[in-house]
Amino acid sequence: MNRKELSELTDQELLDESKRIKPNPWLDAFLIGLLIGIIVYGVIINSMGFLAIIPLFLIYVLIKKSKKHKALEKLLKERNLS
Repeated sequence: MNRKELSELTDQELLDESKRIKPNPWLDAFLIGLLIGIIVYGVIINSMGFLAIIPLFLIYVLIKKSKKHKALEKLLKERNLS
């Protein structure tokens, strides 16, 4: 969902969405570090190939989830919801 789609949700749907996609910063940081380590290991043993794309995609998904949650929190503050 982008910003426009989030603004079309009702208050209760926004609160439910916030609970559903709430990030865990420690876990996200650990997973991103682990995936970067896998990429570095692949570079060191010269096995860069299709499998290197998978960790990059997963890093992208984790970062995108965090940005979506920030946009959702901003919208919740605009509507004075907690």
